[in-house]
Amino acid sequence: MIIVIGSATAKPGHEDAVRDLSLMHVQRSREEPGCIAHNVSVDSENAARFVFVEYWADMPALKAHFALAASQGFVRDLRPLLAENPDMKIFKAAPLKP
Repeated sequence: MIIVIGSATAKPGHEDAVRDLSLMHVQRSREEPGCIAHNVSVDSENAARFVFVEYWADMPALKAHFALAASQGFVRDLRPLLAENPDMKIFKAAPLKP
């Protein structure tokens, strides 16, 4: 399984636009092959910071997601609304038996 954790901080006054774009992106992404979960939340300590948590079946599924015109359009449309560069970390994970 691949886990992606990212964040994006909106410029002042652009929080609603970032939220709306992000919600459209995660809802669309959930329908993609290999997407196990794709979520966005508002940071409880910084209402301008949006946190993304994604679970993908494997790296080819994530790469296919990144290659989609819709995903590239999301990044293109989001960037001008951000106060700083977005952050993204990708992890490979395997479930552990308790």
